[in-house]
Amino acid sequence: MDTCPFVEYRRYTLHPGRRDELIELFDREFVETQEAEQMHLLGQFRVLDQPDRFVWLRGFADMTARGKGLAAFYGGPAWRANRTKANATMLDSDDVFLLRPSAPQYGFTRDGRERAPRGATEMPAGLFLAMTWFLAPGGTTGFAAQFEGKILPALLDSGAELLATYCTSREENNFPALPVRDEEVFVAFAAVDDAASRPAIEAVLAPHCDAGTELWWLTPTARSALRRSA
Repeated sequence: MDTCPFVEYRRYTLHPGRRDELIELFDREFVETQEAEQMHLLGQFRVLDQPDRFVWLRGFADMTARGKGLAAFYGGPAWRANRTKANATMLDSDDVFLLRPSAPQYGFTRDGRERAPRGATEMPAGLFLAMTWFLAPGGTTGFAAQFEGKILPALLDSGAELLATYCTSREENNFPALPVRDEEVFVAFAAVDDAASRPAIEAVLAPHCDAGTELWWLTPTARSALRRSA
């Protein structure tokens, strides 16, 4: 399985009312131009219940590809031409985790997902859930076992489809112009058919969450590659 061994989980806080402006710009100008630099745009999302949050996932074949790809894109024409407009929508773009798969079989695949063309406006079906657990240093191995043994079976029984699980990468940030957070986290991504499954899923997750656990419900943008499987 050809998985993404490194993923940035990027969580932006935007100026009120400007999320759709950024999404339109992003989906038009920043998808193909990043993938041309050998980076993988896995998905772009609105966060339900947080109208000024925009989330996206960017994958890399390895850390060398990350350094080269980021330098080429942020030094290239697409970003130079649009960075002022993009940055004007943002209050904070530094809430970012650099992640690696918790196990090889649980990474996002780097396959040829079909994406809607530029200008598409129809929203893909389905709803996504990003679950972030903040752990004590060294706690990933133990929590990964707990997730696979207890949380995952309950999640699947409640109607969710597991997409991937990731944990904090301890690789050095080789593009320091874009900061990443250093907390130890375990992040699981799942998909459901629609919002009707939300109460049941939140109920089965509740015993495994504390006050710091983040459960973010996400809706994909028109051009997100990640969408609910048929």
